[in-house]
Parts: sequence; structure tokens; C-alpha cells
Amino acid sequence: MSTQSEIAMEKKLVEQLERMGYERVEKCNEADLVKNLKVQLEKHNRIQLTSDEFEQIKDKLKKGDVFDKARMLRGRIDVIGADGMPKYIELFSVKHWCQNLFQVARQVTNRSADNHSRYDVTILMNGLPLVQIELKARGSDIRSAFDQIDRYRSKSYDNNSGLFGFIQLFIISNGVNTRYFSNNQKLNFQFTFEWANEENQRINRLDEFAESFMERCHLSKMIARYIVLHETSRNLMVLRPYQYYAVERILERVGYGRGDGHIWHTTGSGKTLTSFKASQILSQDPNVDKVLFVVDRRDLDYQTALEFNAFSANSVDTTENTRKLVEQLNDDACKLIVTTIQKLNAAISKDRFKDQCKGVASKKVVFIFDECHRSQFGETHQRICDFFSHRQMFGFTGTPIFDANTVKTKYGNKTTRDLFGEALHKYVITDAIRDRNVLRFSVEYRDMVKPDDLVQLEDGSQAKASTLNNEQLNDKAFINAPQRVDKVVNDILALHPSKTFHREYTAMLCVSSVDLLRVYYESFKKLQADLPDEEKLKVATIFSSGPDDSGEFTGLEDTSVPSVNDRNVDAGRMEFLKACVSDYNRLYTTSYDAADSKSFYEYYQDLSRRVKSKEVDILLVVNMFLTGFDSPPLNTLYVDKNLKHHGLIQAFSRTNRVFDAKKSHGNIVCYRRLKDATDEALSIFANRDAKAGGIDEVISTVIMKPYPDLIDSFREEVAQLKAIAKTPDAVDELYKEEEQLNFLAKFRDVLRMQNTLKTFNEFSEDLEGATLGIDEQTLLDYQSKYLDKREEVEAAERERRKKKPTTTDPGEGGGEDESEAEQFKFDFDFEIDLIKRDEVNVTYILNLIEKLKQGESNQKNYDLTRDMILNVLQTDPELRHKKQLFQDFIDTKLPKLKPDSEDQVEGFVKQLFNKFVVEKREEAIELACQEMNADTDGFKALYEEYIYRNRLPDIKELLNVLSVKPKITARKAVAEQMREKMEELATVYESSET
Repeated sequence: MSTQSEIAMEKKLVEQLERMGYERVEKCNEADLVKNLKVQLEKHNRIQLTSDEFEQIKDKLKKGDVFDKARMLRGRIDVIGADGMPKYIELFSVKHWCQNLFQVARQVTNRSADNHSRYDVTILMNGLPLVQIELKARGSDIRSAFDQIDRYRSKSYDNNSGLFGFIQLFIISNGVNTRYFSNNQKLNFQFTFEWANEENQRINRLDEFAESFMERCHLSKMIARYIVLHETSRNLMVLRPYQYYAVERILERVGYGRGDGHIWHTTGSGKTLTSFKASQILSQDPNVDKVLFVVDRRDLDYQTALEFNAFSANSVDTTENTRKLVEQLNDDACKLIVTTIQKLNAAISKDRFKDQCKGVASKKVVFIFDECHRSQFGETHQRICDFFSHRQMFGFTGTPIFDANTVKTKYGNKTTRDLFGEALHKYVITDAIRDRNVLRFSVEYRDMVKPDDLVQLEDGSQAKASTLNNEQLNDKAFINAPQRVDKVVNDILALHPSKTFHREYTAMLCVSSVDLLRVYYESFKKLQADLPDEEKLKVATIFSSGPDDSGEFTGLEDTSVPSVNDRNVDAGRMEFLKACVSDYNRLYTTSYDAADSKSFYEYYQDLSRRVKSKEVDILLVVNMFLTGFDSPPLNTLYVDKNLKHHGLIQAFSRTNRVFDAKKSHGNIVCYRRLKDATDEALSIFANRDAKAGGIDEVISTVIMKPYPDLIDSFREEVAQLKAIAKTPDAVDELYKEEEQLNFLAKFRDVLRMQNTLKTFNEFSEDLEGATLGIDEQTLLDYQSKYLDKREEVEAAERERRKKKPTTTDPGEGGGEDESEAEQFKFDFDFEIDLIKRDEVNVTYILNLIEKLKQGESNQKNYDLTRDMILNVLQTDPELRHKKQLFQDFIDTKLPKLKPDSEDQVEGFVKQLFNKFVVEKREEAIELACQEMNADTDGFKALYEEYIYRNRLPDIKELLNVLSVKPKITARKAVAEQMREKMEELATVYESSET
């Protein structure tokens, strides 16, 4: 039985969509789409457009980027009729999404002088291409479909009328795996989503996905309602399935006019976006008078305030301005209000505001509470219920309150269900990990106390650690002892390079009290005092200067920015806080004042920003930043604090945000005995039914295997790799495509496993100790072969694209004007990000060359260092193209370098290398122009423009610099060769100077 081809899959999908009510548009080109657009807009708007009016529409549709066009799509455009009166044309009905006109087109061609593209399947609404579908044959890597779309978007969507700039959604599939994602200026494969049903069961098969997601009204609704236009980043953000279902259930409840509810969506799954979207839609409901999106001030860090204002300009103010809230409550035009629970409480409880709010007390008010597990267990909740008589309340939480972790209030023990009613939708951490929306955790329990160690107790006596219970091991005198803290800090300093990939990511250290934080802070300063500045970890801190906040962290504590003017401020802690902020000011050249509330809040904001931009290596905290703080580059949490229930899950979850390919998990390093607390928290919050039982399965989903088990898996992967190619040289003997693909796939598996293992200190030792079936050099040699194969694949791909089209007929099979037989068969995602090392760059290589020069008197060491430098270059996916440049420099220029002293080597090497790069670039450009018969000045001007604007010149510009014009039939191929030469020059010579 033959497998289904891409063409057959494409035809079957179009036939299915026809049965679902889409009108089929026969094979057409971009010009035909423009003609069809006029017809469809006339039908949708029930008008006739003159040629002049349609030309005005076309002119307006050409303007702007993807974001501008998305905004234009959701409004109306005006044209001036022959009578001089304006007409307002609706491009897409946002309110009545089912009334849009739906068509499906196959093999739409979009040609220009530079590019001939042909798209697999296009969904048109009112004649505009709003959804693009790219298919790949069964067995192909779905990533290749994504890459194809990325090429289309960057090379052809702006061609001709620019209609394809209106695409809102992309769908990619290989028949058995299907994903969707929104259109943006920059695409990221990690933000492609699988569709699912309400029980979070994936819908991956293309036919089932089409039946569910591409049903006409649903697809139109996704575009109308569930794509968010984020004004700050100018990005389109499409909601994921669980976000969609949560909003739909809330809208359903409000539509019925009765009943509350809560949404249980795990930390890191985008609850704030979901809850804000629900608020935004409800504010447009004529039956709702007010929608209050209520946040806990403690969660409003600097970035969150920016996010809210991106959705609703000036919706969050950073002052305690209750008066403004009261004005908004009494303003009928102000339907959507974003406020803090503190201001809401003041508005309905303080006499000077309460009377002013009586008018809204009986109106239809819908409340959306963000992170309701913290904000809704005091008297404020009851006060809100008593004040607003015609209200509905919905809460969002990643860690609900259950009987097992119930909170006692003056009204009795209360759970989230008691306060808000049933869960309307659940999406727990196991769901999110499975969907790759958050990462798993690697948890290490590192006990710095050996059984025979003597521990000093509070009464001054000493006892062996093995004889003490947990309560005694948590004794403050022992926990805060500088000797113990120094041990932990030394361990952190040893672990940190591997945990964070040599500071490519960042970390947080949470401790149990401010007193302990002080000991840690001073220990970091002491133990790093003799290190060079560039090797010192940047440690910053923030904490409350109020009364002692030590104890078990449950996640319900106050984690807001503390007041520094409060009567409860502890003088000693305030002095220490001032000293920490002074250190920060010196490190970052700032001037914050810990004793001034406004300045301290600005310090809090600046610290938050620097952590997110990777300018702080370790953030040292007690409770602050452990909840509601999102920093995707943060991948490690060091814990010297007892955590429980919400607090444990919330704290751990600071590390598991999806960021890039290399960040495969969040690292949790525990210096307390938290195994039982971790298991208990997961049994509550990772189980959809929140019941005990099945904990082993839950833990295996959320927590990675321990290091010994991972090493066993790595050995198995290496053995399988060697079964395919016994040595790196044996890779050259793999002639069949199937054998080559097997090698690539298996080495990629090894890379993925190696990427995970690199976060363990023991891995480098085991690799050096030759206990893993492979050593580091052999791994690098395999990596070189892997990268060689990548270059072969890319070269073959370039050759394929240079082929001249054999026909002007749209043909079959998709792609950039190729038939299926012409398609290059190597669909493979090399995941180069797993190989890239941020610390390996031109400066790093030049530093090695400086050391090479300084040690040239020892020929043996010189040869070893030279070989090591060339090996590093060969195995780096970016710098390997510069290997010959560096080798020529080392062999021809370095021996002639004669500085007056060793101290001058650094400056001389860099100066000489920069001069060398300029000379070699000029020589290479001159040689290229001779080979192509091109005018040197003209070619160089085009090359410099390409480097500056990152845009290759078009065919006409290239042909203009040729001394001898090629035949018409050869012009495209010649121009493509010139472009390749420019890219080759840039790869070698650009970013080579320092």
C-alpha cells in the first residue's frame, strides 16, 4: 500500500472543506485573487464598486505591515465615490463572523521578478487570504512546513498587491501532526500550537483538525475574537485551545445571567491573557454594565503593568488613586475597568468613596479576578459580594485552594469552589508539559550536612547530624550559621556555570528569612572577592525591611513591594537594605534610594527589568518575586527555604517558562529536605481531580528522571549512534539517503540528551572519565560531520531553487514553483540552537589567539592550542565558515607580530586581526568581481547596502553592475549566483572584526 502523497493530501483537504460549505476557487494566480476580491467585497457589503473605488481599496490594502493590516481588517476603509461622498467598506465582520464569505483556493501562484511562489491551500474570507495552509507528505518533519511558510512570508507575501500580508493564521500539517499559529514579522516554531477538545485531548490528524478547527464559523470566530493585537510588541497573539474554552465557558455563564465559576489553568499557561480577553469581550456585551478586571497589586510588577496597558491604554495606574476608580465606576462610557483589589476595597468601604459608588451597586457587574487564590480569602471578598447586588464573579488561578490546603478565614475554612463555584475549565501542569507550553523540572536535593557532621544547636550544644530530626535541622542557629551558608554558596558557585550554560540563563535563590538572606549576601561578596570582575556572578536582592517574615512559604503571603515608610520598618534591616541598594547603584550606575518609597519602587521595577534582560545572574529573595514574576531566561532556582502547597509550585514555576531550544527544563536545587513537600504539592496541583493517588505517574510527567537514569539513556543513544556509524569517519561512508537520515536523527537525539545533561556538574567529569561510551572529542567530531551534512543539504536546496521553471502553468505540489518530483527530499530540522554556544564568538577566539601568542615559546603547547582553536571553529555552526580566515591569520600574520611587551599582545592581536579582515574582504570582493565580470565599485556598493539593510539586491540591481550582460534565459541563474556570493562573503567576513 502506497503512502499518501502531498498532492493527494491537499486534494482530499480541499474536498473536505467543500463538503463543509467552502466555495472552491479553481487554480489561480495572484491577479485572479484580486479580481475575486472585488466580487466578494461587493457581495459582503451588498454594493457595487466602480473601477476607481476598487483602485482606492487596493491602494489602501497595500499599505502597512502585518500588524497594520490586521488592524485594518477589523475596521472599515473609506473610499470616495463618483458623487464625492465617502463609502465605508467592511473587509471582515468581527461581530457577525458567520456572515463572512468563505472560499478555499489551491495552488495560488504569486510571481514577481525575483520570486515565483505557489501556496498549497489558502482560505479566503470575503476574498482576502486570511489563512494559509502548508502541507508536507506523511513521514516528513512538520518543521519543514513551518520553514516553508517562513520563506514565503519573508520573500513573497509583499509581492504584487500585497494581499497575502492579511494572513492571520497559518496551519501546518504532515497528515498526522497539525498545528496552527498567528502571522507575525518574526515567526518562532516553539509558538506553534496543537488544537484540542475541551478535555485537553489533542486533535492532530488533519481531517479531524479540519472538522473541528476549520469549521467556517469557528475559524472565523478565532480570527474575530481570539486573535489579540498586542499594541506594545505589534504582534498578533492567537489563543491556545484551553484559553479559548475558558473564555467561552465564562461567556456562556454570563449569557445565562447567573452563576459564578473559576478557571484552573496552571502557572505559566497565560492566565492573564485569557482573563483579560474574557474581560474585553464581556465589555462589549450590551447586557453588561461594567466589567472589572481585578488584580492583586502584589502581582503588578513593571512588565505586567505594561502588558495591561498594551491591551487597554492607561488602564493601570501605578498610584493608590481610588478617586480615579470611583470616577470610572460612575462613568457609563467606561465599561472595562482594570483595577487593584486594594483600590476596589477602598472604594466600597471608605465613607468618602462608598456613597459615591451607590449608583453602580445595583448594576450588572462582572468581576474577573486574576490569581484569585491569593486575593480572595480575606474580608474584601465578602465586602464585594455584599455591596454589588447584581454581580457575577469569576476567578483565575494556577493553584486553587482545596480541602487539602484550605485557608481559614473569619467566615470558616474556605476553598476556591466555596468562593467562586465550580471549575469551568481545567488545564493542569501535566497538560501544559505535554503540550510544551511549560517545561518540566529537574529537582536535585543537595544536603550540605553529612551524617557525621557536628551541628551546633540553639542551646550551644553539638550533636551529630544523623541523630537530629527535621525540626532540629531547621533550627535557626544551624540554618543561619555562616559555615553552613559558605558551604552552600561554594556549591552554588560550582554548579552555576553548568546549570545556566555559562550564564546564558539566570537564577534565583530563595531563603527563609531576611536574616539568612544577609548571611548569603555577605557570603557571596566574601567568596567572590578575589575573582576577576568578569568572573564574578552579579548578585542582586530585594526584601521587606519590616518584621521577620521567616517560616514556611505557602504562596498566600504578601509578596508586594513593601512600604519603606511604614511604622513597622526594622531599623537594622533598613540599613542593610540601603547597603544592598548602594551596591546595586555602583554595579549598574544607578541612584536609587531604599529609604524613599517612590525611588524604592523604581528600584523594584529596574531590578525586574534587569533580571529579565539577563543582567543579574542570581536574584536573592525571601518571598518577593516567587509568585507572579515571569522571566523566561530564568532557568534555575536554588532553594534554602521550606516551601509548601501553592508556594512550592509557584516558586518552582519561576524556572519553567518556554524560552528557546536549549532551555529544556527548569533546574531546582534544594538545600532543604523538600521531597515529601514536593510530592504532596504535585499530588494536589498536577492531578486534574485534585485527589491523592497516581502520584508516581504525575511525578514522572512533571519531574525529570534523576541523573543516573539520564546517563543510562545517554549511553543507549550513543550505542545506537555507533551502530549507524561506528566512528565519525564512518559517516562519510553512508551513501544512501535513508542511512544519512538515520545518522542525522540519531545524532540529534544525542544532542538533545547532551543538552539536558550539560546542566549537571557530573556530566563533564563523566565525559572526561570515558565512562559513557564516548569522549568529548569524539562527540565534537560527530558534530562536525553533522554540520557538514547540514551544509550539503542547504547547498542542494539552493541548487533546487535555482532551477528554471519548466512551465508557466500553476502545476501541482506546492512549494516555490516546483513539481513534486523536483522537491528536495531532505526535510530535516537540524536544531542548530542546541549546538550554538553564546560564549563562543569572535572575541572568544581572539582571546585564545592571544594566549597562543603568549605561549609561542613552547612549540608543543603552541601546536596543541592552535589545533584546539581550529577544532572549536570547526564544531561551531556559525564560526566554522570563518575557520580558514582565522587559520590564515594564525599561520601568516601571528608569527610576525612583535609587540614591545607581553602586556601589548591583547591590543596588537585585535588591531592586526581587524586590519587583516579588511584586507582579506577587499581581496575576496575583487576576486569575486573578476570571476563574475562585475564592476567592483558597483558590486561593493550593493554588498554594503545588503549588509546594512539585510536585504539582498534584486535582479535588475545585480545585472546593472555586470560588464557583460547574460542572455535573458540565464539572467535569473546569474543573479542568484551573485546573491550567493554576497551571502558567502558576509558569512566569512562580517561580524569578524571586534
